[in-house]
Amino acid sequence: MDFCAIDFETATHEKSSACEMGICVVQDSQIVETKTWLIKPPSFPYFSKFNVAVHGIQPEDVQDAPTFDEIWHEAEELMYGSLMIAHNAGFDASVLRGCFEYYGMFPPKMNYLCSIQLAKKSWNYLPKYGLKPLAEYHQIQFNHHRAGADAEVCAKISLLAFEKLFITRNEEINDSVLKNYIKKL
Repeated sequence: MDFCAIDFETATHEKSSACEMGICVVQDSQIVETKTWLIKPPSFPYFSKFNVAVHGIQPEDVQDAPTFDEIWHEAEELMYGSLMIAHNAGFDASVLRGCFEYYGMFPPKMNYLCSIQLAKKSWNYLPKYGLKPLAEYHQIQFNHHRAGADAEVCAKISLLAFEKLFITRNEEINDSVLKNYIKKL
């Protein structure tokens, strides 16, 4: 399997307010790299107290950070040609689209899949499918609500789910029960 797992943390409720992005690259079913960027959001210096309570990122943490449009080229190189997977992918895809729209950038042609749907297909007996309960179920330790750590756990859970569903190559997704869950960015 080849894919990239992505996660965003946001400064406010605005979809363009990414303040941290994490990408975990998987090649041949192995994690090969995880990269995290702090991002200065358009709302800077304003951060919602609710969002800060979730992820702990403060305005001073990003005051010297690049903006999304300044880091996207590097992120895109990691993701080029890959299937994108995110936990609650609708949220992360909307943040990505919001950032592209805010900066007047064209989004890449990319398919994405939600790891919650993968988990539900793989372990339909679990009571909860949040990232933290799934990590606990699989005995994976991580620093929750930090983008790089969340992206890496998403990748690990996705790999376990693909294994459970006997999916070993990207081409097999279209022939599996997951084909209806693939969305276009």
